Amino acid sequence: MALDERARHELFRRLEQALGPESAETLMELLPPVGWADVATKRDLDALGDKLLAAFRGELLAQSNAINAQVNAINAQVKTLILANVGTVVSMAALAFGVAKLT
Repeated sequence: MALDERARHELFRRLEQALGPESAETLMELLPPVGWADVATKRDLDALGDKLLAAFRGELLAQSNAINAQVNAINAQVKTLILANVGTVVSMAALAFGVAKLT
C-alpha cells in the first residue's frame, strides 16, 4: 500500500479522535515523512561511508602516485642539469688554464 498525504491525514484525524490533538501530533511526528522503504538505516549509512572512504583512498593513492612520478621526473632533470653545469665548469676551467698557459 502506497502511503500518500491523504492517507496520512486520515490517520491523523483518527488518532486525534482517539488520543487527542497533542498526542496525535506527537505520534505523527515520530513517523517518517515517506514510506519505510525510503528510510536509510545505520547499516546503509555505514556501507555508504565505507564506499566513500574506499573511493577517497583510491583517489588519494592515484594523486600520490602522480605526484611521485612528477617528483621523479624533476629529480632526473635536476641530475641532468647538475651534470651539464659540472661539465661546463670543467670545460671553462680547462679553457682558462689553456689560455693562461699560452700567455
